[in-house]
Amino acid sequence: MIVAGVVMLIIEASAPGFFIAIPATVVLVLGIFGLIAPEEMFYSWVSPFIAVAVAIPMTVVSIYLYQKLAPPETPTTTVGTSLIGRSGIVIKELDPTDISGKVKIDSQEWSATAKTRIPVGSEIVVTESKGVHVTVKVTEERR
Repeated sequence: MIVAGVVMLIIEASAPGFFIAIPATVVLVLGIFGLIAPEEMFYSWVSPFIAVAVAIPMTVVSIYLYQKLAPPETPTTTVGTSLIGRSGIVIKELDPTDISGKVKIDSQEWSATAKTRIPVGSEIVVTESKGVHVTVKVTEERR
């Protein structure tokens, strides 16, 4: 059981996600108890009760320790208003009469419009944002 617990912890360390760490910790502790008192742990009618008595607290302790070691991060999302002033490139021509233009800002594509026609490949800067749609203009260097 100890070997199985250690192997599971090694697997968890190589591919983190905490899907194996809790059962690995439980199996490891049960294996240690099995070394200390093998007769009571493996050959007694009390064995299932000991296993549950160890499994529940170890699960709680494992989850608590994991939360302390790796606190949850806030998801990284981009809101339209945070794009104002950022630069990008036109990937689908912008036309003032059409809202189907597209720009790429960093690695994200955004629906865009402009007051003038802007061809594909032009560098732009975001001037306004409404939801997932941005209004852009050609950067000053390209004019």
